Amino acid sequence: MRNNLLKRLGLTVFVLIGVTLIAFVLMRLGGGDPAVMMAGGMATKEEVQDYRVRMGLDQSYLVQYLTYMNGILHGDLGYSWSYHTSVGEVLSVRLVQTFNLTLFGFFIASIFSMLLGTIAGIRHGSPIDFVALLFAIIGQSMSIVWLGFVLILIFGVQLKWLPTQGLGGLQHMIMPGICLGFGYAAVQTRMMRSGMVDVLKEDYVVATRARGISKSRTYLVYALRNALLPIITNMGNQFGHLLAGVVVVETIFNWPGIGQLLVQAINMRDYQLVQSALLITSILLVLCNLLADILYTVVDPRISFQ
Repeated sequence: MRNNLLKRLGLTVFVLIGVTLIAFVLMRLGGGDPAVMMAGGMATKEEVQDYRVRMGLDQSYLVQYLTYMNGILHGDLGYSWSYHTSVGEVLSVRLVQTFNLTLFGFFIASIFSMLLGTIAGIRHGSPIDFVALLFAIIGQSMSIVWLGFVLILIFGVQLKWLPTQGLGGLQHMIMPGICLGFGYAAVQTRMMRSGMVDVLKEDYVVATRARGISKSRTYLVYALRNALLPIITNMGNQFGHLLAGVVVVETIFNWPGIGQLLVQAINMRDYQLVQSALLITSILLVLCNLLADILYTVVDPRISFQ
């Protein structure tokens, strides 16, 4: 297992290098001059050129990229000209807020979807099964933007139960957390329901009932464990969708996380901040997929990590 793990980590390095290269190219193809934005609209050509030199934009693209990568290798994520501080300092604050929100949405969606999907699978063909399927269809087809504004309109404006903007306690996390995890919960509910339906038809499950083992033990110990295997694999992929959705959710609810920061940095053409933000989120995504693979082997030791 250790050799396969090291091989995966080695491939991860090439993936992350590709991420930095793509981010570097896309930012420079997007148009706009960071030096002009930093100097201001009333700046002279000399002042703009002075900013361009200080920001290293007078160098060739190859030199700019190699300089950035050299800083990454030495633990330096660069300097944010729009925030006038190191990128690492900016990201360390914002990343905590994004992690808290993502983890909250992920946890709530996982618990809800596993409970609903398990019950729907056990009671296949019942009204609760119909409700689970309806929720899965609606959740997978619903826009995050539309859902966010509906939640704000109902629970923030009309009922005034929850705050609609900004950072605060648990109440501030409820609406953005639901908005972020809604689509993920729909996918996991459908998979959990299908997994339970298929597993309950297996011969070994029928045999456990014939041996006099209780229904609760059969469902929880034998059926649920095998139904969880595709769910665990899908968690890594779905976490990537959560990281993508957090950009929209944080913008809607004015949540000061890395998603909102990324939008602001793109508008300001803050090259190094955008590149480093994408690099950090890519590292998180790769680690989540790797963790999902490891958990897969823990749940079912018969499966090789390779």
